[in-house]
Amino acid sequence: MDQSLESALQRGGIVDITTTGRKSGTARRIEIYFHNLDGRYYITGRPGFSRDWIANLVADPAMTVHFKRGLTHDLAAIADVITDRDEKRRVIGRVRVESWGVDPAEVEADIEHWVETSPLIEFRPAG
Repeated sequence: MDQSLESALQRGGIVDITTTGRKSGTARRIEIYFHNLDGRYYITGRPGFSRDWIANLVADPAMTVHFKRGLTHDLAAIADVITDRDEKRRVIGRVRVESWGVDPAEVEADIEHWVETSPLIEFRPAG
């Protein structure tokens, strides 16, 4: 793997992802933030509303990660939608504290709402 791509994966950050529309079959591209936790790559989001990208990945887990900010590389990836409550609690809690700087007490106070209503995927390079 290219060194600049490896560095970008290690950092995490803002990327675009392209998924395939579950109804239309059309490519759908959005900007989103991904997180590297111990060499595993995750995408989550704030709670409380549905998102088309997660529904698209349930229907077809193939996606493309488009790196930005000086790196023009596209990475074919496979998404695993995480539904296990314990895993969601662990990962979302870490993301909120480690990536977003939320106070751990605040995370603990509302973690169940986040687990119940936030999307979470882990992705890995395809192939």
